[in-house]
Amino acid sequence: MASAHLGVGARPGTPVDEVLALVGEVLGEAGLTRADVRSLATLDARAAEPGVVGAAAELGVPVRGFTAGELAAVSVPHPSALPLAATGTASVAEAAALLAAEGGGTRARTDAGDGTGAGACTDAGDGTGAGVRTSARAEVRTGSVAGAVLLVPKRKTRRVTCALAACVPVRPNEDAPGVRLLPRTHGYIAGEPGSPPTIPTPHATAAMDMHTHTDAHDLRHHGDAEVRDEKLIDLAVNVRTNTPPDWLRERIADSLTGLAAYPDERAARAAVAERHDLPSNRVLLTAGAAEAFVLLARALPVRRPVVVHPQFTEPEAALRDVGHDVRRVLLREEDGFRLDPASVPEDADLVVIGNPTNPTSVLHPAASIAALARPGRTLVVDEAFMDAVPGERESLAGRTDVPGLVVLRSLTKTWGLAGLRIGYALAEPETVVALEGAQPLWPVSTPALVAAEACMSRAALAEAEHAAHRIGVERAHLLAGLAEFDEVRTVEGSEGPFVLLRIDGADAVRERLRSLGFAARRGDTFPGLDRNWLRIAVRDRVTTNRFLQALDQALLMGG
Repeated sequence: MASAHLGVGARPGTPVDEVLALVGEVLGEAGLTRADVRSLATLDARAAEPGVVGAAAELGVPVRGFTAGELAAVSVPHPSALPLAATGTASVAEAAALLAAEGGGTRARTDAGDGTGAGACTDAGDGTGAGVRTSARAEVRTGSVAGAVLLVPKRKTRRVTCALAACVPVRPNEDAPGVRLLPRTHGYIAGEPGSPPTIPTPHATAAMDMHTHTDAHDLRHHGDAEVRDEKLIDLAVNVRTNTPPDWLRERIADSLTGLAAYPDERAARAAVAERHDLPSNRVLLTAGAAEAFVLLARALPVRRPVVVHPQFTEPEAALRDVGHDVRRVLLREEDGFRLDPASVPEDADLVVIGNPTNPTSVLHPAASIAALARPGRTLVVDEAFMDAVPGERESLAGRTDVPGLVVLRSLTKTWGLAGLRIGYALAEPETVVALEGAQPLWPVSTPALVAAEACMSRAALAEAEHAAHRIGVERAHLLAGLAEFDEVRTVEGSEGPFVLLRIDGADAVRERLRSLGFAARRGDTFPGLDRNWLRIAVRDRVTTNRFLQALDQALLMGG
């Protein structure tokens, strides 16, 4: 971990205990301790405040003071009007933390530390002091080029604000040639040319639409298209980073010695059945969940299919490909994209819905989805992201009391197996037989079958549950950062490994993010959404903080 630097904004007379209490919360959020802190930075006019000096003394670090002009020159991701009016900078805590982390500034009080003022780019990087301040355009390349990033954006109490920054080397899996930062003179300063509006523009909400569609939505566009031809930091694809884990790679590699034999699915099928406490004849293994949508469209005698949108577009595309007229139920933003079972027409004999839904990240109550079941109706629930929800609450997998239920699962997202193609369907035995009859012989490869069996083990399920909890923590961090932007509106109650956000002109913002080295998923290919929506994958804290800074720049670039 790179050395961390605290930025603190405190009102006159704030006691040491109040400063230290917030510092403790911020360090805890970052998973750090006091020993990781190298300096406490603030506005120079507050550097002699007893609460600030006392907190630094308790931490055993120097107080670093920056002038109002130095702080105001920093483009902070979470600006506020109050500190701007009081001090001339939109966030003392964030600006001071970033300046200290990159080694800037000229003052350090010697009564609380060594007085060297050494920055993170000196003591944690390559010794050059390179960071976001060194030029109007900084490039991030593979290796150890360092830059100041916020580990924790500003957190507040009534009298104190605190942020945490460090100078963190770019990791190899975060290669982003051409990442550019605007000059620091283009900060979030009220009234400055190019500053974004502070009042969000009102938007029209989506309407329910149950008509057959032949519109221009590109149903075959998926997140991988955003990152195919350029090296960008990937926030468009929802596959968990740093996967597959080593143990799973080894199991897959070991299976290659048996490629001369035809695939035998029995062990994998039994493992999936045991994992969901079902008999094997209720399990169908597929080449990813996407294959299951094709099988459903081809094998079932469907006449009046309905797809609940916004959601993954492949089910509708598969139904259209075989000539079905597809009706849509469009969930509305004003309702939080929540399902109202009464909105689904009674005559529908096939209903498809995602849970949690891609791209809205909404987790519908299991009871609401089960209420869609009817005699003679097939109810398809896409649970490709359910294993990213702690405890898999609201899952219908394993239920045998819901007539016509088909639950689809994917191992792609949590385990990083998009290139291997493995998923499964859970359904009534008659439905499994019908779907299986539409499959070619040996539809799932031996390595994919081995992976499926391995991912059903108790140890693997425990690892997935831990990952789900971690995703929840990182998602909360992302949402907290996005909440600081007046221009950004997110869907409340997100539960998946991604968030959906609305920005006026998001299509242009997305292009500017690409120029800054980040790939975001466009929203206009999802029925029910338009060009003003983006989907952002949940990533680790360092990547998220870099993204928030890039988003700040992208919004400013739009003027």
